[in-house]
Amino acid sequence: MIKKKSLLNYCGLLGVAAFLSYMAAVVFSPLAYPGYDWMAQAVSDLSASNAPSLRLWNQLSSLYNVCTLVCAMMVCVGIQGKKTKLLRVGIYLFTIMEWVSAVGFGMFPLSDSGYAGTFQDKMHIFSTVIVVLLSILSLVLIIIAGAKDKICRSYGIFVAIALSMMMVGAIGMNIVPKDYFGIVERFSVFAATGYNAVLGIELYRMKF
Repeated sequence: MIKKKSLLNYCGLLGVAAFLSYMAAVVFSPLAYPGYDWMAQAVSDLSASNAPSLRLWNQLSSLYNVCTLVCAMMVCVGIQGKKTKLLRVGIYLFTIMEWVSAVGFGMFPLSDSGYAGTFQDKMHIFSTVIVVLLSILSLVLIIIAGAKDKICRSYGIFVAIALSMMMVGAIGMNIVPKDYFGIVERFSVFAATGYNAVLGIELYRMKF
């Protein structure tokens, strides 16, 4: 007999909704930003305080923060008493990172495309640093959990892919010509969003 999915299972699909909302914002917001060069410019330029695309960005990404946070919190609830402690700690840290990202970038968007050096911009960069550090720490813990225990293997495999994407973005942004900055930067920004969707799918598949 096939057991029916619970509400907690279906909350996992919010991670997929968040990913699709974010992707729509990244892909279509440039249509409202004359002269925007996605190959050279950062994604955050699209949501800068004075960006002409800000309104469209907010509309298209309206599901992103809400669905991301609800999904991540429900994953924390669903994983209680399951898998290993190391995996759970990694997922908890990943969820904290999602909160820092939502609050930090929401309170301190770039004041202008690029970096204008204002207090708001400095806080945006500070939020970025915290998000990156928490991302790396959480993903490394999940990889170790996957390597140590086969019941966590699927989490570890996908997180290794996400961490590789982050590394490609972080390293690439420092070595590629500025005309291609936007390309490698997108590896990093989609890594965490993509892995949140993976966690949501794992929650959807979980048996309670």
